[in-house]
Amino acid sequence: MESLKPIEAWFAQQGWTPALFQRQTWKASLEGASGLIQVPTGSGKTYAAVLGPIAKILAEKSSKRGVRLLYITPLRALSRDLAVSIHLPISEMNWPIRVGTRNGDTKSAERTKQLKNPPEILITTPESLSVLIGNQKVLDLFKNLETVVLDEWHELMGSKRGSQTELCLSWLRTLNPSLQTWALSATVGNPDEAAKHALGLHERCIHINSAKPRSTTIRSIIPDTIDGFPWAGHLGLRMYEELVAKLDPGRSTLLFTNTRNQSERWHQCLRFACPEMEGLLALHHSAIDRSEREAIEDNMKDGRLKWVVCTSSLDLGIDFQPVEQVVQIGSPKNIARLLQRAGRSAHTPGGTSDVLFMPTNALELLELSALRRGLQNNIIEHRKSPEKPLDVLLQHLTTLACGPGLKTTETLEAIRKTATFASLTDDEWKWCLLFLEKGGVCLNAYPRYRKIEWDAEQNHYIVNNQSIARLHKLNIGTITSAPSVRVKFSRGAYLGHVEEYFISQLKPKDVFFFAGRQLELIRFKDMTAYVKATKRKSNTVPAWVGGQMALSDLLTTQLREELGQASKFILDTPELQALKPLIERQMELSVVPNKNELLIETCLTREGQHLFVYPFEGRFVHEGLGFLWASRLATKKRSTITVSINDYGFELLAPRYYPLEFLLEENLEYLLEDSELERDLENALNLSELCKRRFRSIAQISGLMVQGYPGKNKTSGQLQISSSLLWDVFNRHEPDNLLLLQARREVLQDQLEMPRLVKALSRMRTGSIVHSRIPRPGPLAFPLLVERLRSRLSNESIVDRVSRMQQDALKHEY
Repeated sequence: MESLKPIEAWFAQQGWTPALFQRQTWKASLEGASGLIQVPTGSGKTYAAVLGPIAKILAEKSSKRGVRLLYITPLRALSRDLAVSIHLPISEMNWPIRVGTRNGDTKSAERTKQLKNPPEILITTPESLSVLIGNQKVLDLFKNLETVVLDEWHELMGSKRGSQTELCLSWLRTLNPSLQTWALSATVGNPDEAAKHALGLHERCIHINSAKPRSTTIRSIIPDTIDGFPWAGHLGLRMYEELVAKLDPGRSTLLFTNTRNQSERWHQCLRFACPEMEGLLALHHSAIDRSEREAIEDNMKDGRLKWVVCTSSLDLGIDFQPVEQVVQIGSPKNIARLLQRAGRSAHTPGGTSDVLFMPTNALELLELSALRRGLQNNIIEHRKSPEKPLDVLLQHLTTLACGPGLKTTETLEAIRKTATFASLTDDEWKWCLLFLEKGGVCLNAYPRYRKIEWDAEQNHYIVNNQSIARLHKLNIGTITSAPSVRVKFSRGAYLGHVEEYFISQLKPKDVFFFAGRQLELIRFKDMTAYVKATKRKSNTVPAWVGGQMALSDLLTTQLREELGQASKFILDTPELQALKPLIERQMELSVVPNKNELLIETCLTREGQHLFVYPFEGRFVHEGLGFLWASRLATKKRSTITVSINDYGFELLAPRYYPLEFLLEENLEYLLEDSELERDLENALNLSELCKRRFRSIAQISGLMVQGYPGKNKTSGQLQISSSLLWDVFNRHEPDNLLLLQARREVLQDQLEMPRLVKALSRMRTGSIVHSRIPRPGPLAFPLLVERLRSRLSNESIVDRVSRMQQDALKHEY
């Protein structure tokens, strides 16, 4: 095609040959099509998506004013790399096209300049796009927009940020009904659904997935001896010597952990173990200040850093071509996450990803065996979008009223073309408008809740109060968390942020480890912790909310397949072979369940009666199941029953006199029943309190509560009081308030994973049930005992207590 000659000329200048999927995308783009590009990480998706629209801009004789190509990325950190990549052919070929980035880090002067003289290509985030739509100059900015590219769409799609993006796109399509949309993803298991959410319900999608599969090599660090009584974290930091022996100081490596707390501890450990790596080792996670993170990224690219301990902050497409190896510390809990992280190494077309897996628990070797087999079978998790989140819709409607104006008929029609809000009813729409215009049923007496007004002259809703508009724009977004405390050197730079709860536990002169430094707290004032560097030692590391990860639905299915292999003694992966002693010990004491069996173990110890159940459905499902069974057993005979959970099963501990085995055999059918599941869960858990906590997040997103102006954020206590008052008012005067109903639905669907719980109960009812009476807890039960011990206060450390328990257990083995 004639239009592609400038693109092909640049490729030839680089010595590259365009991949088939890139040519297919360019052709489809020039023909006006939209679609989903699903190819492995590092294959060249960015150039596939942007060079077609660029060719179209170059081919046009007349220059249109405004943004022509909008590139939406989930992370601000990606914007810099994307701008460099997109600008490279433009600068080398002297094409008359400008590239701009706009996000929370963009300076005010640059933002103003972009509105006056917009670049042809704009790279932004969902939040910054929403803020732009809330600007009254937005019509001029986007009136000639032709193409939108959604980067890492799988990452956005599974959250409210994806819903926010869908709503923004629905409005952009009212400006240009022929707007092209291209979604990019390397790791999504339900591409058809992903395309519907990206393109809208009525747009035909071209699915491009012709790139060669990426090769991934996975090696495990197998412990010298596998303990027959494993527990979560019992390997972990103790295996640092084995890990260091496998690392090459001259080989660039990303070491992924699952939580920020874990990354801090591993960075501290590696600094101690490898003093020769000082200056070549760094720590990267989302709580570290942006400028420091960017410096680490630049140093990694330039080869000045060799090892970086990181979290999901480096999961996505930041282009680290020099990275030669990825280390995964602990199970990633998810096939897609492992693929994404593996793609950080050899991040080039045709590269082979090298992953070194280090278990923190012997049973994680079983998870890796399941992951390995899942990758061989080319299966990957589905991404599920939120179900009609009205809090996001309320925020979007307020944004439109701040900017171009909220036209009710046109906006409703556009919203119903999105996959997320296609089922929005007339009654729900009217409730949303009443809520924003009058404050709903309960809050009409308070001016701050009456946000929008009808402008009869323009025939649309507007936000007339500039104070309300300003505060709304400052609080746009769907990511909510407890207010964070900034950590700052008393005479120097900001280091990052920690949660308010953590700092509130410290006193001046206390020492803690953060951002790879040993710090002493000087004072805490105005949500800022002032610190200084110290040589005094401390093991105190900040913990952040939301650190727990659960096994994905797909991986639990694979895990049960691995158990089926182990139950037949088919040990055909390195991980299963390493677990042979543990499997043998489990078989001596009890059984290893096959994939269609539910194993239940009972035993009596000095602590009381133990019931161990192993559905292998993941932590969140087991939380619901554990409390459900405890509650149902208590209705048959009252008693105090303690619940312990992990990813493999749950434990119920009852007093010695409690007839646990009798009640189990008499009521097994009742325990697996799901007909009154919601009611029984409400009895088993403090569902009202869970909903109240979820409502706080919903109230923030919908605009009922705001965190305040920059530098004057409310404390978590103030936000909690505000949300509690609103919760009580709605429950008392408007119990069918749609935001209350949304909070309940989100708790049941997302937090307690009700669909998975129902599916698990059905599977257990229809499969075989094996009840094994064991003389003492075995290898599968032992981790559950330790989970319960962790929550107890004692002057004996967890390691000492577990060692004593292991010695007691081993006495019976010989």
